[in-house]
Amino acid sequence: MSPSLTLRQYTDAPIAHSHDHAQLVFGLSGRLDFEVDGCADQVQESSVMILPFAAHHACGSRDGSRCLVLDVPTEHWLLQTLGDHADASRRLLDRPARLALDSRQHQLVQWLAGSPIQDPLIARQGALLLLASLNHPQAMPPPGRRLPYAAFNAHIERHAAHPLHVADLARIACLSVARLHARFMLECGQTPMDYVRHQRLQMALTLLRETPLPVGEIAARVGYRSQSAFAAAMLREFGASPGTMRRMS
Repeated sequence: MSPSLTLRQYTDAPIAHSHDHAQLVFGLSGRLDFEVDGCADQVQESSVMILPFAAHHACGSRDGSRCLVLDVPTEHWLLQTLGDHADASRRLLDRPARLALDSRQHQLVQWLAGSPIQDPLIARQGALLLLASLNHPQAMPPPGRRLPYAAFNAHIERHAAHPLHVADLARIACLSVARLHARFMLECGQTPMDYVRHQRLQMALTLLRETPLPVGEIAARVGYRSQSAFAAAMLREFGASPGTMRRMS
């Protein structure tokens, strides 16, 4: 059996199964929700989900997700094909994990996604390149120099009702916008605006649970101009409407 590379479109129709081969799911667009061996996670652009051999997993995407999927046939194939990289790849595929991709890995994934991956030679060489690139330790920020999340959160809370821009967070962190984006992807596996949206919706969830404020007013307080857009965002983030979240509390 040879490795295979495929482009797949995931929808809200749930998939739950296991298979003998290991699998790496690289996000290209949208967000794909995963549950692997009882643990929940999410894959989006510039991240990859590692699914070990025979791991039971479930996945689905409410708004649709496009991914590049690498099927790794057997451990024997790893040993025969990867040479000095074989042991590192076996360790990589030993347990489920979601990894953020650096800029070079992201470019490789994008290049393969636009290539004729149905060609067996390209699929084989692409699989080797992807596995080899993941075997090199990713650069980590120096100890004690992580992004200032407390300052970000305070700024988002003060200005939640108003437009927020990545440049605002970049100024707080004393970084360029491009560098801030790269640091967020490395440390959190998400973009700065994904982080802002998540913080806003967490604030909204607290207001729904702890105050009697009307849903429309809560939406305005966290920066949503329309109640329908707010309800759609809550449904994507938490899987339930604002009214349902309030009743659940």
